[in-house]
Amino acid sequence: MLFRLVRERLRRYRSWILLLILLQLIGVIASLYLPSLNAAIIDKGLSRGDTDFIWHTGGTMLIVSLVQVIASAGATYVGARTATGFGRDSRAEIFDKVAHFSGREVNMFGAPSLITRSTNDVQQVQMLVLMGCTIVVTAPIMMGGGIVMALREDVGLSWLMVVAVPILAGAIGMIVVRMVPGFRIVQKQLDAVNRVLREQLMGVRVIRAFVREPYETSRFTDSNAVLTEASRKVMRLTGAMFPIVMLVMNASTIAVLWFGGHRVGDGEMQVGALTAYMTYLIQILMSVMMATFMVMMVPRASVAAERIQEVLETDTSVKPPSQPATVDQLRGVVELDNVSMQYPGADLPVLCNVSLRAEPGQTVAIIGSTGSGKSTLISLIARLFDATGGRVLIDGANVQDLDPEVLWGHLGIVPQKPYLFTGTVASNLRYGNPDATDDELWEALEVAQGRDFVEKMDGGLEAAIAQGGTNVSGGQRQRLCIARALVARPTIYLFDDSFSALDLATDARLRQALKPYVREATVFIVGQRVSTIADADQIIVLDDGLVVGAGTHEELMETCETYQEIVASQDGQEEAA
Repeated sequence: MLFRLVRERLRRYRSWILLLILLQLIGVIASLYLPSLNAAIIDKGLSRGDTDFIWHTGGTMLIVSLVQVIASAGATYVGARTATGFGRDSRAEIFDKVAHFSGREVNMFGAPSLITRSTNDVQQVQMLVLMGCTIVVTAPIMMGGGIVMALREDVGLSWLMVVAVPILAGAIGMIVVRMVPGFRIVQKQLDAVNRVLREQLMGVRVIRAFVREPYETSRFTDSNAVLTEASRKVMRLTGAMFPIVMLVMNASTIAVLWFGGHRVGDGEMQVGALTAYMTYLIQILMSVMMATFMVMMVPRASVAAERIQEVLETDTSVKPPSQPATVDQLRGVVELDNVSMQYPGADLPVLCNVSLRAEPGQTVAIIGSTGSGKSTLISLIARLFDATGGRVLIDGANVQDLDPEVLWGHLGIVPQKPYLFTGTVASNLRYGNPDATDDELWEALEVAQGRDFVEKMDGGLEAAIAQGGTNVSGGQRQRLCIARALVARPTIYLFDDSFSALDLATDARLRQALKPYVREATVFIVGQRVSTIADADQIIVLDDGLVVGAGTHEELMETCETYQEIVASQDGQEEAA
């Protein structure tokens, strides 16, 4: 999984990788050449007192060292550029994939997990790519070249390499095998910590209102403790690698000096050759150690790659048609034909055999008790989910046959939970129509009953809006979201309980101003208050996913018992007025 993820995304960097290999090859050859030159100075220059040879060879060493430095610096730059490019492309690909997910896929992964996968998981793989770009060519060439050059200096000590390298590689391999499941636990627990932290940040007002700070602190502490313990177990294994590497390297150096010293004393080996051999053995073990650093990162990066690939290989349940229906301009005729909807894993459907029809210029209201399926019905019209039964038609075409981008471009949705983005009032209002003028923004604000408070804000249309719109009240946030939908001038408006935070007077003024503004569009309003939907052209009453009444307010007051109960619960005539 890890190899496939990296290979597929590094194909676009082939030229950079070829340059990287060339630079690393030059640098390794230079590093392998230096010990031989040093041995020549010791054995031929110093022993004979040949000053010219020493100066000539020393100059060559200086040039080779300069070449090595330049090649190494260039390889580091190219490797860093390749790795950061890989990270950028991976994050962009995950973001693009998640942006096309329906609510079903987002709920399946969970927002905290998706955030972790697009940040921490990508970073783990990116670090492995960086280490790979630095080591993957250098280590094997240095090991192979070091073995050849060491044998050139002296064959009698070759048994030291045969003993040291397998011992080091075997010890590291045993540790790495145990690290993989540990890192998998760490990444899952990191998701859990992010989930708890995200809930606490978003629900901080609720926590304070119910004085639950000690409980939430304990909850985060417990989750954090589990992550800490899982990380500690993995870090113990990681920490064991370095002592093993250093033990083998130091023991090998001592062995070379001990057995090589005897060979020098017996006249079987020159001092310069011994020095060069020891340098080559250290280079061989260093290459193993460099590979160790990379291998240390493989388990965690492998787990991260699996999680990234899981997102990239998940297809959205709201798939664009292979041959979209040709639509020049949607009129806005919406029809639901025996529509049913059952969420995955649910025992019962949330909507059953719902049928209705709405045409341009009409306002259709949907009312019912909590959990009756009102928001689900709106989501099906917007194709945020696909119906599990029946058909949702717009202008006679099934929404599943329409290009989602075309469909959504004709919809103006005001969600049940209004959300604003970091920026200004103007940038939020222009979200659906970037070319809207200031006059159009003020007009939409006036209809949404938001002009008064926006004019009082510091900067007016350029007033700052915090993430989620937390620096404005719930009612102001709701009115700004309504104005945002109005600015887009869509064909179909979907107001999902979008007036719940407004007082009755503001609600009445907004609805009165809204009528002429949307008179040519098809309007759906989900409401809890009868006063909000009483003047709709058609009111759909839902009860446990079933349509138990349809008609005007007056008709339902005579024919629908469920609607009568809703009106009575809101104090009848006063609320309906």
